[in-house]
Amino acid sequence: MGLLQDKKGIIFGVANERSIAWAIAKALRREGAHLAFTYANKTLESRVKPLAESMGSEIVLPCDVTVDGEIDGVFDTIKERWGGLDIVIHSIAFAEKNELKGMFMDTSREGFRIAMDVSVYSLVAITRRALPLMEGRGSSIVTLTYYGSEKVVKNYNVMGVCKSALESAVRYLASDIGPRGVRINAISAGPVKTLAAMGISGFRDILDVVEKKSPLRRNITQEDVASTALYLASSLSSGVTGEVIYVDSGYHIMGV
Repeated sequence: MGLLQDKKGIIFGVANERSIAWAIAKALRREGAHLAFTYANKTLESRVKPLAESMGSEIVLPCDVTVDGEIDGVFDTIKERWGGLDIVIHSIAFAEKNELKGMFMDTSREGFRIAMDVSVYSLVAITRRALPLMEGRGSSIVTLTYYGSEKVVKNYNVMGVCKSALESAVRYLASDIGPRGVRINAISAGPVKTLAAMGISGFRDILDVVEKKSPLRRNITQEDVASTALYLASSLSSGVTGEVIYVDSGYHIMGV
């Protein structure tokens, strides 16, 4: 029997086989969870569907998280097919590429709106719709954040502000949903070579600094993050909610 035997979970944010969300999916499936997946557009559909099918998933749905009707459709399907839900993985963030360079104060109004809508409000919208399916089951929601939420990271710009808002949202949501028996936490993952991360100018320099300065003297892997997500999704973390848990080789404790 696995830690998540016969639990039901949905994964938002798989982009390809190098995604943190995909590593998390593999860890949850290995421990017995049945998983559903979403994809944001046609390009991602061609990547996500084969991955989902490779682990036997029968629920793979379109979901542009800026469209309420599409979020509704996802959870209507989950209710119809499964009746309830135990795990939500929110690994969604987006900013226009031109907003991730230069100075933060040059962020456009529209760029700010898009980044906050996709990266932060999506967690609120998803939690609100998931809650009726999750209450009373010891359920867990997990999202992904980054150290740029609390310290200035060159070229992270509007995404740093979004991650700050995301972490605050986790605390407020934890207070809202805790009385109904649902937990929510964030993992602050160190830099990992993913499709999204490689869009940040100077990302390779960030990897070099973490490897040289972190206590463990290495960068993390997708699997490191997945192991913590497994803990947060399981009953092993039954008393943990509203937290930001760092998986960054200890980099955040250093005065660098």
